[in-house]
Amino acid sequence: MIQVDEALLKALAPGNSGRRGLRQAEIIAGMAAAFAPTVARFGIDRTLRVAHFLAQIAHESDGFCTTEEYADGRAYEGRRDLGNVEPGDGPKYKGRGLIQLTGRMNYALTGGELGLDLVGNPLSVNDPITYLLVSCSFWTRLKLNAPADSDDLYEVTRRVNGGLNGLDSRLAYLARAKALVAPLAATQVVTSGADGGAALPVLYRGTTGAEVAELQKRLSAKGYPVARDGNFGPGTETALRCFQAAHGLAADGIAGPASWKALA
Repeated sequence: MIQVDEALLKALAPGNSGRRGLRQAEIIAGMAAAFAPTVARFGIDRTLRVAHFLAQIAHESDGFCTTEEYADGRAYEGRRDLGNVEPGDGPKYKGRGLIQLTGRMNYALTGGELGLDLVGNPLSVNDPITYLLVSCSFWTRLKLNAPADSDDLYEVTRRVNGGLNGLDSRLAYLARAKALVAPLAATQVVTSGADGGAALPVLYRGTTGAEVAELQKRLSAKGYPVARDGNFGPGTETALRCFQAAHGLAADGIAGPASWKALA
């Protein structure tokens, strides 16, 4: 389980002040304590899955500044494709959650999946645990772990958004999330004697030193040429991911025991 905490969520979010900053702090604090076990329950438990999930919820919630769309919802009135068949359904079932839940039909579907009465109590989606659960349920229903495992931001965004709106923002959040999550994921990996009993360190983007140079040397020897400069930058990460994918390993860009063993 990757221990995403309040400090990481704050580091991911853009800085805000005033009333907006207070709401942002409230949203982050509300979901922080339950974040790691909740997302793990839904299988969002690998580096790329967590990073992509964070990127999408950060963008969709306007940098963790809202769990409710700013419009009043009247545009959804009478939308039978959303299940809005009763007067007032548009505003009542407007978009809520980190990844916004919209329409009576979707409130009913998600509520059924989670065992919650979201139709009878739509404002409960603004509660911290509920908006996190709703977003995880949406993620699972749309089978987003698969494109996240492939690091396919375009496909993840299409399934979340129906298009590619806000792609630049999602990309920026994703890059930041990867940098924040990688060290956490690396600490979960217990190093073992992958090289005749010699303990090899877990390496990830941003690390430097002789061990990184050794990793680069081995990647090049395996046909994944990369500069041997001792700096684990984007080129080394890309080469490592390609190597991992080709050898049936989790392509997370983290050099742990399994990757060292395959490179030995």
